[in-house]
Amino acid sequence: MPEPRDTAVYTHGHHASVLRSHTWRTAANSAAYLVPSLRPHMKILDIGCGPGTITADLAELVPDGHVTGVDRVPEILDRARATAAGRGLANIDFAVADVHALDYPDDTFCVVHAHQVLQHVGDPVRALREMKRVVRPGGIVAVRDADYAAMTWYPESEGLDVWLDLYRRVARANGGEPDAGRRLKAWARQAGFTDITATSGTWTFATPEERAWWSGLWAERTLASAYADRARLGGHAGDAELRAVAEAWREWGTREDGWFSVLHGEILCRKEA
Repeated sequence: MPEPRDTAVYTHGHHASVLRSHTWRTAANSAAYLVPSLRPHMKILDIGCGPGTITADLAELVPDGHVTGVDRVPEILDRARATAAGRGLANIDFAVADVHALDYPDDTFCVVHAHQVLQHVGDPVRALREMKRVVRPGGIVAVRDADYAAMTWYPESEGLDVWLDLYRRVARANGGEPDAGRRLKAWARQAGFTDITATSGTWTFATPEERAWWSGLWAERTLASAYADRARLGGHAGDAELRAVAEAWREWGTREDGWFSVLHGEILCRKEA
């Protein structure tokens, strides 16, 4: 197995406000660009699976195949196993792994999938090379990542401008790249892929319920998650600034005209046969 390990720090952590977002994710809202390429027999590796909701959807989409979900945090895999068990899925398993050094032989999987992973790792090109190594010839590496600088909202909010600047500074100080979405194609080329389909997808939060959910989880995350701790410890923001950002999120969430869009870059990379 390759020696290098990830040196980046996961910015969000697994606070309840983070998991509310992670458990909302499905193959339909987070991997629609990949779904048409799936076949019932496929063997899939889902990297950075978190609580396993996308992983479980993938397992249902390959009933004659198998899905392995991996994450570098052992504790979150208990949630993933509970998700799979609650849905009665037998074609799924979970393991601890580092995307920079995957403990699988060459040419093992039909598909390697990673959602919101490369923005948080220390060496995304090495990570993509590892994904390429473990996928079979003719197989697919599918990656989707948000692009924070491309996020947009209405009405304008100085507080959300402060939030965006703060988040990007904290994420980069942790060793990640918050604007990963726009870089995916370039990283894949550097990793040696030549057959790359690059697309984009969005999440949009505009109804009163969507605004309340999205603004509420970010307000809480700004005050109580690992991201908040790292903002304080890194000297990026004090308590007063974090409280002001959280309040800006809550205020935006009450605006009847409120609209927020999250842009994601997506790549489907096919390994040479």
